[in-house]
Amino acid sequence: MIIKDANLDVMATRRSQYPDDLKPEFLLVGRSNVGKSSFINCVLGRKNLAYTSATPGKTQTLNFYGVNDSFYLIDVPGYGYASIDKKTQAKFGMMIEEYLEKREQLRRVFMLIDFRHKPTEDDLLMYNFLKYYNLPVTIVATKADKVGGSKKQKNLKIILDTLDLVVGDDLVVFSSVTKLGLKEVLDKIDSLVNV
Repeated sequence: MIIKDANLDVMATRRSQYPDDLKPEFLLVGRSNVGKSSFINCVLGRKNLAYTSATPGKTQTLNFYGVNDSFYLIDVPGYGYASIDKKTQAKFGMMIEEYLEKREQLRRVFMLIDFRHKPTEDDLLMYNFLKYYNLPVTIVATKADKVGGSKKQKNLKIILDTLDLVVGDDLVVFSSVTKLGLKEVLDKIDSLVNV
């Protein structure tokens, strides 16, 4: 898949604001600071389309990136960031749940986790939450360029043992720096856009 065109088309906080053109959608979830903005910029081949920030918790809406006029990549607020108050966290949770409940054009969820660390309790909760809705998930293990060769297999095993992926879910080891895993992600999207 070649990305020719990508724009931030819609920033939504409720269902009535979502695009209504029925294009396939791919949702991105992950903890604050896991590298979602870098992932989006890498996948879409753009430098600053998604704003990368040193301060986690910047995304506060569902951001629909229209790609090639054929699908949407959707970024949602990151989870697990301590300095966001409980009320705001609850609001984000409800916003994401409202999206997941009835969004028939959702083809797959890309759940980003940090390849350097064991998945957190929040990661486990999110994965189980997605499974509650029977959604197909690809785990994207980000920041792989920061993990040395000898630790790669060990870290991979820890992630797979912790998350215990269901049949049909998969894992991509990814780096927005070296582009490791980029082709796998694009191929996966490509295979699901025209289903």
